Formats: sequence, C-alpha cells, structure tokens
Amino acid sequence: MGPQHPSTHGVLRLVLELEGETVQQARSVIGYLHTGIEKNCEYRTWTQGVTFVTRADYLSPIFSEVGYCLAVEKLLGVEAPRRAQVARVLLMEINRIGSHLVALATGGMELGALTGMTAGFREREEVLHLLEFLTGLRMNHAFVRPGGLAQDLPDGWEERVADFVAIMRKRLPDYDNLLTGQPIWRQRLENVGYLPVDGCLALGATGPILRAAGLPWDLRKVEPYCGYEEYDFDVPVATEADCYARYRLRVEEIRQSLRIIEQAAAKMEPGPVMVEDRKIAWPAQLSIAADGMGNSLEHVRKIMGQSMESLIHHFKLVTEGFSVPAGQVYTAVESPRGEMGFHLVSDGGTRPVRVHVRDPSFVNLQTMPAMSEGGMVADVIAAVASIDPVMGGVDR
Repeated sequence: MGPQHPSTHGVLRLVLELEGETVQQARSVIGYLHTGIEKNCEYRTWTQGVTFVTRADYLSPIFSEVGYCLAVEKLLGVEAPRRAQVARVLLMEINRIGSHLVALATGGMELGALTGMTAGFREREEVLHLLEFLTGLRMNHAFVRPGGLAQDLPDGWEERVADFVAIMRKRLPDYDNLLTGQPIWRQRLENVGYLPVDGCLALGATGPILRAAGLPWDLRKVEPYCGYEEYDFDVPVATEADCYARYRLRVEEIRQSLRIIEQAAAKMEPGPVMVEDRKIAWPAQLSIAADGMGNSLEHVRKIMGQSMESLIHHFKLVTEGFSVPAGQVYTAVESPRGEMGFHLVSDGGTRPVRVHVRDPSFVNLQTMPAMSEGGMVADVIAAVASIDPVMGGVDR
C-alpha cells in the first residue's frame, strides 16, 4: 500500500502480507521524502539552523524551533527573557491545536468521514490565520530564535488570541456531535489498533499513543520547560489503548491547550523578547519595509548612523554567526506527537558539528506492525491515522 495510495497517511509505503483480508505481517518503508535537514544544519550558523528544523515536522514547526533553540541556549548558558518564554508557550499551544486538528481531519478523510475532514481543516485555517498574524507566516515561521524571538508580538495580539479561543470553544462540541458519538465512527475505531502500555514502552512510543494506554507521561508536567510548571492544565489519559481512545485524547488535549493559551495571554508582561547580550541577539530588531521585504529605511539609517564598529559587528553577526561553547546537549519538548528531542554537538565554532532530532513520528511509526498484525487491511489505515505520523519528520 502506498506511497501514493489515496487512503494512506503521507508519503509512506506499507508492505502487507495478507491472508484474505487479514494482515499476517506489516512493514513500513520510509525515505520517500528525505531532505537532509539535519545535515544541512551542520553547514549553517546556529541561528540559520532554525529555518531548517522548522521544516521537518511541518505540522508542528513551532515545537521544532523551541526545542532546537532551548538546546542552543543550554550550550550558551543563557535563558530567553520572561516575555519570550510566555510567548513561546502561547505559540506552541496554538500550534498543538492546529496539529491535532489535522490529525482528526486526515484521520476522518482516510476512514471516509469527509465532513470531519472539512470541519477539521476549516478550524485549522483559524489556527494558521492566527499564526500568520503573530509571526508573519502560516508555516515554517523561524520566529523563535536562540536567545528569544525574532521580534515582539504585533499590536492587537490579545484580541486576536481571545477571538480564536472563543471560536474554538464554540466549534469544539461539533466534533462530539459529528464523530465521538457516531456509531460508524466508533465501530471503525473501537478495539482497533490496540497497543497496551508495555508495548508502548518497549517500542519507545510517546505522546497520545502512550497516554491513551494509561500512562500520564507529558514532558510539560514531568520535565517542565518554558515555565510550564506555572500553568494549570490536565494531562488527558485513557486506558482503552485503541484508536478511539487516541482520537478522544486529542480532542481533550485541544481543550486543555485553550486553557493554557488563556493563561499565557494573561501572564504576558511588558519586556524584551531577546537576550541583552549583543553577541547573541541576532538580528537587531527588524523593521520591515512598506513592501514587506527587507529593512525599512529608518532601520537602515539607524544601523548606519551608529559607529562603524557596530555596523561591522552587525554584518559579522548575520553572516558568520556567534560562537557556541564546545559541548553536547539534549533537550526535549512535548510535541503534539510525543517527545521531540534535539541532540546538538558544538566544537566551539559558529556552526554545529552535529544536529540530531529525536522525531516522535519516526519512533511511533514502529508501533504500526504491533497495532495492525492480526487485524484487517481496513484497520491498518485506522491504526496509521491514529499514530498521526508526519513524514517530513520521519525522513528528515
């Protein structure tokens, strides 16, 4: 099946050994989307690396940016300012909602629930509109930078975020009416793709797959980062360990993300969004020209009007980048699919020696045979949809 099969998830090939309609053996074949993202990072400065990692798991780009930047900041021994930390949480939770909506929408599409797909992508547009307003881009934002953010949130962000939360709260019950209690939906998902907690742990599965099997493992709670310990939210857990439990879990996680978004908006205090150290703060706060391209003339005048040394420094910082102390580090964030970790190695230069991403889609994809073997071909599709793999992250 695949990689061009209309009911498979992304550019993934499944090799199935069948007896009639029953799956005897299942293997996943990957590599159709390989982009060399990790290798590319080793030929770029530490800041430029953000624009590469954000393209791996393209459904949750903010998480890649934050995880990578937290790793760089750990090597540098710096911490982003308070406002930047809160803004990162705000952006990640908005992104988590968008990612889960795609999981519901594509899962619905693959199982024939086309109204679920159109509803899911309709709400995801709200997410992308909001992210475009906050960061300037719908996807691949490169908005989170080592040391903070590229620039401050735009004027009027509070109203836009509040409007978004209100819209989502109003539309979320539609999913329960449309899917949760729907008999056909339940028949397609209940007792399908079963993977108990010991199987999850043996295969390294994290995220909704692990929590749907009964283990409340969420890095935001067990190993907090970006100040998540200050936020009041629940970690949804189920014990059925099947596709239906994973579906319900994602819907509930959207509700919890809305709670966190409201708290983050309330916590936002005035202040800088980039570290004060001018050797790291890249670039100087940009001021976009009227055509949306390049720097505005006032900004160029400001840079040119400073000393010759500061102009040279600005140029060197952008072209050569800053040096990062030698060492290696691993940091992880809780992405919509599970533990997304970054292993960075520095030799003290302006470029990483090694960038490795522990992508949850890649690890979780190992659970597909365990979920599918012994079941029907139609249930393979439900199982893969419940894993929600993003092949950009798998093949990076």
